[in-house]
Amino acid sequence: MHHSNTPVLQGLDDTLMVRSKKDKVKPAKSAAAHDERWIHFYRQMVKIRRFEEEVNQLYLGAKMPGLAHLYIGQEAIAVGVCEALRRDDYITSTHRGHGHCLAKGAAVDKMFAELLGKEAGYCRGKGGSMHIADQETGNLGANAIVGGSAALATGAGLSIKMRGTDQVAVCFFGDGALGQGLLYEAMNMASLWKLPVIYVCENNQYNEYTNYRETTAGEVAARAEAFGIHSDTIDGQDVRMVHATSLELVKRARRGDGPAFLHCNTYRFHGHHVGDIDRSYYRSKREEEDWKTQRDPVILLGDWLQKNKLADSNLLQTIDNEVSEEIISAVNFALAAPFPAADEVDQHVYA
Repeated sequence: MHHSNTPVLQGLDDTLMVRSKKDKVKPAKSAAAHDERWIHFYRQMVKIRRFEEEVNQLYLGAKMPGLAHLYIGQEAIAVGVCEALRRDDYITSTHRGHGHCLAKGAAVDKMFAELLGKEAGYCRGKGGSMHIADQETGNLGANAIVGGSAALATGAGLSIKMRGTDQVAVCFFGDGALGQGLLYEAMNMASLWKLPVIYVCENNQYNEYTNYRETTAGEVAARAEAFGIHSDTIDGQDVRMVHATSLELVKRARRGDGPAFLHCNTYRFHGHHVGDIDRSYYRSKREEEDWKTQRDPVILLGDWLQKNKLADSNLLQTIDNEVSEEIISAVNFALAAPFPAADEVDQHVYA
């Protein structure tokens, strides 16, 4: 899985830096804890990657009902952002939401059970791939409506402000949501009321089968800035950059400085959904290959870990093996789990 000769994109300095009260830059106190944290980030990204690869196999083997939208290629964003959050912070997700759920703390066995429509799933099998929610980890739910979770996250932000806590709400959405008016209505209110909401735009370059530049006028970040919302545009393939930027945005939200907009440039390595096999009519093989070989977020972090002697290839392979075993065990659990009883078809259903 690991390719040491893959070019590493330049991001943050190699030394983790924190700011003191006098705003002077100094090295982080615990180098050992810092090192372990980056290895944890790597494990989380590999877990999402292996989970999604198995989801694809379940679809191809006709074991999973419906479709799934794979998160492969975008792992650095979910992990980089969610690792900056506390367990009691909120997230809302999208139709491409497995990575967000896992990064916020969801268990792989209950995730697979939900995808297969089983009773042991997070929503007792009734939500499926695009509607997984997990209240215990602050995941208010994925949403199949493009841009649909923007209002949910903003409402959570209003709840936080009214209750007087220092929680934060994060709304993940793709570039396709930039065409939805609901997003702008929600951001307008969040700015007016200075709500602790971070809008994370995962720009994977395509609105289903159309390049975002053909559908989105102007600059993406300028849309948030028009509402007076602080905005950052970053490389979404560099988990260290995503995390460092997210930490600062979370800090501003916690201290009452209002909403922020994080624009992450990224790429989905697979199709819009698992059935989107031949993509040559809307993007080239060369483009896909360039992203996969030069801008794979898992490989980039693995290369950085080795370059800085924080891990060697044996450790990375061990992590991969351990995660793969965890995924296989979780899939077997989900396949063997029972379906919910037919008489609960009208339970937990409100519309």
